[in-house]
Amino acid sequence: MRRETGSWLSGASAALPEGSHGDYRGQALGLPRDGVGSAAGSGRRVLGLFLDWVPSALIAVAIVGPSRVFAGEPTAFDTLALGIWFAVGVLSVTLFGFTPGQYFVGLRVARIENPQMRVGFVRALARNLLIVFIVPPLIQDVDGRGMHDRATGTILVKAR
Repeated sequence: MRRETGSWLSGASAALPEGSHGDYRGQALGLPRDGVGSAAGSGRRVLGLFLDWVPSALIAVAIVGPSRVFAGEPTAFDTLALGIWFAVGVLSVTLFGFTPGQYFVGLRVARIENPQMRVGFVRALARNLLIVFIVPPLIQDVDGRGMHDRATGTILVKAR
């Protein structure tokens, strides 16, 4: 019982066989330890998401009207902000491999099988759909990939 409790308290990597998870995030995927192409940390990921979400919310406020949003009237502000964030995310990851927020913090979305290939529309769409549910990005493996990245065969890496 002690072994199972210890592995549960120690996180996901503790349950893996000894030596199977590598010395750093992304080692099992062939990524470098540091620098360009290495697995992105959680801080940069959250900052990138924040930098994507704030402009989407501001655009939604401009469309709906600040007086209606801040007066507490029922509006479509939340849905509109989410829709703008979603559309910009899918379009920009499909075309460029990163969202505007990810660009500013120096990240990009890469395919696992070939990091130099574009992510593509289907993977970008599926990835953003899973992010909308909030929980998939929170559950990460030892390489720092959320469930949304594992499901789409992608990883967020440092671009600079």
